Amino acid sequence: MKLIKTTLALAIGLASASTFAASANDTITVEDIPTIQRVIQTAVSPDGESVAFRRSVPRELYVDSNGKNYSELYVVDDEGNEVPFITGKINVGKIEWSADGKFIYFTAKKKEDKFTSLYRIAVDGGEAQKVLSLKGTSINKYRLSPNGKQVAILAMPAKDASEKELKKLGFMAEVYELGLKNKQLHLVDLVQTNKPLTPAVVPVEGYVSDINWSDDASKLLVKTQPTALIDDQYMKSQWHVMDVATQKITTSFKTEGKLGEAEFSHDGKYIAILGAEDKHDPAKGRLYLANAKTGKVEEWIPNFMGHFKDFEWSNRKNVLNFIADVGVETFIGQVKVGSSKYKKLVKEGKFIAHSLSVSDSDKTIGVRAESPKHPSEVFMVRSKKPTRLTDSNPWLNTKRLAKQEAISFKARDGVEIGGVLIYPLDYQEGKRYPLIMAVHGGPESHDRNGWLTSYSDPGQMGAARGYAVFYPNYRGSTGKGVDYSKLGQGDYAGKEFDDLVDMKEYLVNMGLVDTKRVGITGGSYGGYASAWGATKLTEHFAASVMFVGVTNQLSKFGTTDISNEMFLVHARSYPWQKWQWYLERSPIYWAGQSKTPLLIMHGKDDPRVHPAQSMELYRYMKVQDKDVRLVYYPGEGHGNRKVAAQYDYSLRLMRWMDNYLIHGNKDMPAYEIDHAAKLKAVKEQNK
Repeated sequence: MKLIKTTLALAIGLASASTFAASANDTITVEDIPTIQRVIQTAVSPDGESVAFRRSVPRELYVDSNGKNYSELYVVDDEGNEVPFITGKINVGKIEWSADGKFIYFTAKKKEDKFTSLYRIAVDGGEAQKVLSLKGTSINKYRLSPNGKQVAILAMPAKDASEKELKKLGFMAEVYELGLKNKQLHLVDLVQTNKPLTPAVVPVEGYVSDINWSDDASKLLVKTQPTALIDDQYMKSQWHVMDVATQKITTSFKTEGKLGEAEFSHDGKYIAILGAEDKHDPAKGRLYLANAKTGKVEEWIPNFMGHFKDFEWSNRKNVLNFIADVGVETFIGQVKVGSSKYKKLVKEGKFIAHSLSVSDSDKTIGVRAESPKHPSEVFMVRSKKPTRLTDSNPWLNTKRLAKQEAISFKARDGVEIGGVLIYPLDYQEGKRYPLIMAVHGGPESHDRNGWLTSYSDPGQMGAARGYAVFYPNYRGSTGKGVDYSKLGQGDYAGKEFDDLVDMKEYLVNMGLVDTKRVGITGGSYGGYASAWGATKLTEHFAASVMFVGVTNQLSKFGTTDISNEMFLVHARSYPWQKWQWYLERSPIYWAGQSKTPLLIMHGKDDPRVHPAQSMELYRYMKVQDKDVRLVYYPGEGHGNRKVAAQYDYSLRLMRWMDNYLIHGNKDMPAYEIDHAAKLKAVKEQNK
């Protein structure tokens, strides 16, 4: 099936041109960041001739009501001809092709919907049609059966009619972490209906978080956890095989630690599982092969010095296609059942791949990938050759981008560390520049040599302003195997953050960085690093911006929603076992010696790192008349999700760094941002 430029599809709406369009100047600015679009899901067609994809489109600043990015549906053919299907002010959820390739299914909540429903749209044109909805609740996740006869649905139970009435009467007591409702599994015949359904709940014990069909639709993979708690999702999930006819669990897979996706092989004999090496493995980056009948699970590619991140079986052979992180790069590989030797289809350095899907013919792999020059786009891989099909931000082609490269060297104790360096735009050898060190969170994560510019990551925006920007992969980062990712365990803020100092000194010694003009920023664990840099390591950093960061390891354990995960894969001890040690590994303990101006920003509804973490360090520094400022974002959680809060964050981040690292000011910058003036200007422009 080929798409041509004249193909028409009835769109739900048309996206308006952004008032805050990409800046006309030839460098990336703060104003450009809120306009960046990116591909967030790809699904290759059954015949392999085209790829359906969802594109994330930011809301228009000072125009659209507050909310997350819109999500639109497009299809692009193998020649790069792109056709819009569902666009405008709508959020298209997960997409899947029908088995015959005639329809694309998706979830959405349109104006007439009380809850999120399942829709489909014909590829050859026509209006989107509602397939089904549930009574009193939204469809959270769905999977079409390969034979096209059924759909497996995950949804929360509908609220009892009395709940709303009792709330009005004042009965709102909450018993913390008890009385949580479990997400439920439904199996529904795939017949269109405009009437909301109340299908029978499939009896599965616990909270069902994921599902996947076998190719013959006779079995269903079901992922469960004891409760709805995020800590249980992280550390206590388990995969099972269910017989669809009897709705009984026939096999359960004994795994330990974090658990990712699972998928049946084409013949149904095997199951590929993404999981952890053990309960202390901080990431779900090991690849396992399980026997679908016996439940026996074995690591497929032992001692892999990287991390697996996504996979999908070929449709005609027992061959698994996968994406793996190695260092700061990724590759796409294949491995056969019966062998642990893999081959590379797309080698490192071509792009940073995030997810893949395989056509029924196995000739085409659809890939979502990015590079140092662009955010995530649609790629198609055939005969080991990747081809980029989309260009979500054509204005980026007019921008000058700074040089970006991976670097690696030895820390003071001989451990290999490194990261990704973006040079200042128009870099001149021999000249020293201010540095912004942007530290990743986790720490079970790492920065890749891809697109590194966002509302909280200075990247090319910082480089255009004259900064060197460095993304450090300190010990404990992923991408180098399990043993490396465990190096920081039991040593909060120890050698892992000493690595940051070694990285700074390396950049200074290479003649690039001015040692007196170094700033540090990051979110979550990167926020912890930023707070540590402003307190314990204050002599090394001239400015710090902490985002949703940890400041007190004692109170953090008691206020987070992942305390069990913290114990198993990070601390490896409890606070009461090493009370003084936990205190001394907390930035508040060192606040008295701080000389680094600190800007703190935090989502007011953060369940992971409680907003009080930011309040504690703010108070410790404020009473000492140190340069500190705290900004809360109402309605935001562990990271800002809405464009207005993201834009405000970017403005404050760069103003703080500019104030101390470029302008050399001694006083804090103004705290106000005149959004009212910007609003007025936009209204005048739109008249």
